[in-house]
Order: sequence, then C-alpha cells, then structure tokens
Amino acid sequence: MRFLLLILLALFLLLQYRLWLSDEGMQEMWRLRELVNEQAERNIELEQRNAVLEAEVRDLRQGREAVEERARRDLGMIQEQETFYQIVGDEYPTDDTRSDDDVTPDEKP
Repeated sequence: MRFLLLILLALFLLLQYRLWLSDEGMQEMWRLRELVNEQAERNIELEQRNAVLEAEVRDLRQGREAVEERARRDLGMIQEQETFYQIVGDEYPTDDTRSDDDVTPDEKP
C-alpha cells in the first residue's frame, strides 16, 4: 500500500510540474490568452475602420454628390462653368504685412 501511495505521489508531482513549469502548461495558456486579447483589440479597430469604409461605399452608391466631392478632392475635377484658382503661398507679402525692411529704397517716402 505504501508503495502505491509513493507511485501516486510521484505521478501527481510529475503532472504538477508539467502543468506549472513546462512549455505546454500554464505558461502557454497565459501566452495564448494574451494573444487572444491582442487579436480582439485588433478586431475592434478593424471593425471600426470597416464601418467607416462601409458608410463611404454607401454614400458613393447612393448619391452623385459624394462621387463629385471625391473627384474634386482626389482628382482635381472642375466642371465646365467653373473657374479654378490656385493659391500657391506667400511669395509676395500684402501691403498689411510688409515691414520697413521689405520696402525698397525707391518706395520709401
């Protein structure tokens, strides 16, 4: 009887070792649980992005305004009766923003 008890105790300790300390035990479960949580967060982000894209597709299918707005913004579309003005930047300062340093000698009073 004592021999059987020792064998069962040794088997129990061996199984406990495999459960807590081996690569196939609890450490692996904790690692997999962390991976599942990370993937769940990534899925939430992707679902939000998909919702935005789905709304955009719905807008593009339903109305001409969405298609026109997209063509104007991305492709620079101009209709026939429109005039296009392109403002490049502040190469020449306006009269309000000029200082005395910007004035040429023949412009000084």
